[in-house]
Amino acid sequence: MAPSAPAQGPGEPALSIIEPVCAVFRRTLKAEGLKYTPERARILDAVIQAPGAFTAEDVLARLRGGGAGSKASKATVYRTIKLLAQAGVIQQVLVQADQAHYVVAYGTGGGAIVVRTDGPGVEVIDAPELGAIVDRLCTARGLEAQGHRLMIFAARAGTAGSHTPR
Repeated sequence: MAPSAPAQGPGEPALSIIEPVCAVFRRTLKAEGLKYTPERARILDAVIQAPGAFTAEDVLARLRGGGAGSKASKATVYRTIKLLAQAGVIQQVLVQADQAHYVVAYGTGGGAIVVRTDGPGVEVIDAPELGAIVDRLCTARGLEAQGHRLMIFAARAGTAGSHTPR
C-alpha cells in the first residue's frame, strides 16, 4: 500500500501515512523470532486478495489452486493466519462456533460486517459514514479512535429468528 500525503484543502480530512502491510507482518515475525518465508508471503498475498470474510480453508484452497510453487501446508496456513491476527493485519469475526472467519483489518477505514443468522454468509460492507459516528463518540469521551468494525447479525425479513425494527 503506498503512503498518502496529507489533505491540502480546508475542510478536507487529513490522510495518514500507512506502513506497508508486509512491513507490519515482518515486524511481528521478527519479534517472535520467525522469518518472512516465501510460503508466508504467499499466504499474506492470498489473505489480502480475499474478497470479504474468509476461512483458513479458503486460503488453503486459493493457494492450492494457484499452480506450482504456490502451495503451503495446512499447518503453515493456520499458524500464519494466527500470526497475521496477532500483527493486526486480519481480525477474527465471530460467525459460527465451529469455524473461524477473518477479515482484513489493516489499512481499511472500518466498516460493517453482516452475518446471516438464517444461513451461511458473511458480507463486508464499506460504510464510511461510521467513521464520523465513531469519532464523535470517542471525542465525547476524550478518546481517539484507533479503528472500528460494526457487526450486524441479520436474517431475511419474515424468516424465523428475524424481527421487524420498531
